[in-house]
Amino acid sequence: MDQIHIRGGRRLEGAIAISGAKNAALTLLPCALLTDEPLTLRNLPRLADVDSFGHLLNELGVSTTTEGARRGEFGRVLTARATEVRSTTAPYDIVRKMRASVLVLGPLVARMGEATVSLPGGCAIGNRPVDLHLQALEALGAEIEVAAGYVRARAPGGLRGGTVRFPIVSVGATENALMAAVLGRGTSVIENAAREPEITDLARCLQAMGARIDGVGTSTLTIEGRDRLHGATYAVMADRIEAGSYACAAAMTGGSLELLGAREEDLAAVTAKLREAGVSVEETRRGLKVSAVDGLRPVEIETEPFPGFPTDMQAQFMAMLSLATGTSRLTETIFENRYMHVPELARMGARIEVRGRTAQVEGVGGLHGAPVMATDLRASMSLVLAGLVAEGETRVNRVYHLDRGYERLEEKLQAVGADIERLSDG
Repeated sequence: MDQIHIRGGRRLEGAIAISGAKNAALTLLPCALLTDEPLTLRNLPRLADVDSFGHLLNELGVSTTTEGARRGEFGRVLTARATEVRSTTAPYDIVRKMRASVLVLGPLVARMGEATVSLPGGCAIGNRPVDLHLQALEALGAEIEVAAGYVRARAPGGLRGGTVRFPIVSVGATENALMAAVLGRGTSVIENAAREPEITDLARCLQAMGARIDGVGTSTLTIEGRDRLHGATYAVMADRIEAGSYACAAAMTGGSLELLGAREEDLAAVTAKLREAGVSVEETRRGLKVSAVDGLRPVEIETEPFPGFPTDMQAQFMAMLSLATGTSRLTETIFENRYMHVPELARMGARIEVRGRTAQVEGVGGLHGAPVMATDLRASMSLVLAGLVAEGETRVNRVYHLDRGYERLEEKLQAVGADIERLSDG
C-alpha cells in the first residue's frame, strides 16, 4: 500500500493549478444518461472516484472516450454517449465503493422509466441516508420499493411535474431531483434546495443540454420538463475544496501561493475565515493569491450548508489552527463522526479536545513528524498539511483516500517547494 512521506519546514511559494471539482464532476457525469447524444465534459480531474463513475456508466451501456486536455487547459476531456441504455441496475459492488453512484437513480427513472440502485450504506464520517432522494422521486410520480438492499424506482408512464419540499438541505437529493425533473411532464418546483456551487454547475450543464430551469443559485428551483435533451460540451468548475486546502498550506508554511482558477464567489466563507485568521487573500487575473502575513490568529467556525463554512474544509482548518496563537473552536453540524483526524493530529503534537460536536484547538508552537493513518478524504489532507510544517518526517498511510479527491497532489506540492514523495510497498 502506498505511503506519502513529507519532510516539513519548507516555505511554499509559486502557483498551483486547481483541478476540476470532484463533487461537480460526479454530478455532471450522470447527465449523460439523460440524452442519446454525446455529452463532452472538459476539465475533468484524474481521480479514483471519477474513474469509478465512468466504469458505472459503462456498466449501464454508456460509451465513454477520454483524451488529454487541450493546450492551455487542465484536466481531461471525456465524451459520454448513452445511445442505448442496456441496463438500469447499479450493482452493490460499484455503489459500495462510491456513494455518488446513487446519482444515476434520477436520470435513469426520468429517461428509462425504471432504475434499480443498491443502497449505499454509511461511510467513515457518518450515515448519509437516501430517504430524501426517494421522497423527491415519489413527489415526481415514481413508485419506490426497497428490498434486499436495493432501491427500485418505477415510473412506467414517465415522471410528472410536482413539488419537492425538502425538510432539511440535502445536496445529493437536490441533484437527483433536478436531474429527474428535467424530463418530467409539466412544471416541477424544488423547495429548500441546496445552493452549493456544484449544484449551480449541474444546472448550467443541464441548461446547455436544453433544460429549462429558473432560480439557479437560489433555494427554489423551477423546472419546465422537456420531452428530450440534446448533447453539449461543458467545462467542470474548479474545485473549491482543493483551492481551500492549498490556501491552508500557504498560510501554515508562511508562504504565498496563487491558486489558478479558484473563484472568490465559491469560497467566500473560507476566505472570510482565512482573513479573520490573519491570512492575506487577494483576487488576481488568474485566480486567488493566498499569503501568510504575521502569524495565525484563532477563530471560531461552525460548518453549515452553502453559503456557510463547508464541512469539507473543517479538517484542514483544524490542522492550520493548531499553529494559531490562542484557542480556536470548531463545531461540526453536518456529519456526526467527522473528528477522526483528531487523534492523528495529536500524534504530531496538536492540542485538541473534542466535546460532542465541538473541538477546541489550542495553538502550539510547532508540530513534529510521525507515522499517521488517514481515515477519510479530507482527514488525509489535514495530515498532509500538518506534515508540511512538522519537524522531521511524516508518513501518511492509507493514501488511497487522497487519491479520491486530490489530483497529482505530490506533483503540485513539489512544484511549489514541498519535500514530499509517494512511496510504494512494492
